[in-house]
Amino acid sequence: MTHSATEPRTGTAGHGGEDGTGAVTVQHTAGSTATSGEIVERAHHLTGQATLDDAGLARYLRGLPGVDKVGADGRAQMLGTRSIKTTAKAWALDATIRMIDLTTLEGADTPGKVASLAAKAKNPDPGDPACPQVAAVCVYGDLVPHARAALEGTGIHVAAVATAFPSGRASREVRLLDTREAVAAGADEIDMVIDRGAFLSGRFSAVFEDVLAVREACGTGPDRAHLKVILETGELATYDNVRRASWLAMLAGADFIKTSTGKVSPAATLPVAVVMLEAVRDYHRATGVHIGVKPAGGISTAKDALKYLVAVNETVGEDWLNPDLFRFGASSLLNDVLMQRHKLRTGVYSGADYISVG
Repeated sequence: MTHSATEPRTGTAGHGGEDGTGAVTVQHTAGSTATSGEIVERAHHLTGQATLDDAGLARYLRGLPGVDKVGADGRAQMLGTRSIKTTAKAWALDATIRMIDLTTLEGADTPGKVASLAAKAKNPDPGDPACPQVAAVCVYGDLVPHARAALEGTGIHVAAVATAFPSGRASREVRLLDTREAVAAGADEIDMVIDRGAFLSGRFSAVFEDVLAVREACGTGPDRAHLKVILETGELATYDNVRRASWLAMLAGADFIKTSTGKVSPAATLPVAVVMLEAVRDYHRATGVHIGVKPAGGISTAKDALKYLVAVNETVGEDWLNPDLFRFGASSLLNDVLMQRHKLRTGVYSGADYISVG
């Protein structure tokens, strides 16, 4: 690490805006190319803290506006009732496919399974050459070379889970080695997990420095691996904690914030996604930096996916309705989207043998 979260800073901090996020009055490099020093400097300005230690970060995070649970649940329920018809639905189904990180994260995964998944990622519907490709294939780090070889030249990203996924219970040295090995093997996206124990016990600077260090391990410049930070919201217990963890990850340089590993229940839920989208919206208003959101785990139907797209459009706007800023982490979602897509095109549902297992 070249910069520490606890390194003191001198100068005038940014002043808080009406939403309590602390608008920044200085120019900073956009998230994709910012250096660690620029990320730390931006965090100082946003938080108004001279030192980003546990106490300073706690003052800022616990000073964020609280989340009205009833209101958040009600808003998510309302958004979930919106209907999408005909042409808009066709666009939304194709957009969903383009936003999928097609995922296999099982102990029994093999190079053959990854090759099969990559084939489906490249050509989800062999009967329809107009069907789009998915955004990425997400695997364990040791299977990255197999995914990379199978996807070469397609433009489909290779994402790897790292940092002792799914628990994150390892030394920082081990977690960084896990990340560096995945990047060296060809991963162009890294999905890391935060130390939930550290976060829940108030060791916010440890989480901040973890994220910053993993980002450094992803490389430098515009071609570095992009970093998705998994909050494991099912273990965070409250919407207030989800908002605070979202802000902490963004302050530390996350490119995406992600709900879940898919190994903990509940995984992704629409109210949690709305809370995270609101955090991303407020962060963008304060900094001008776009941060992506990735709900993952438990999203298995096109109907559910379309609810998330509505939430994205209504909360952060249509700029986020693209794979650079919104993804679904999923293993079975693609099959249902393909079935709904076929129904929309032909007027009839396909048989079970129409969709490849993948």
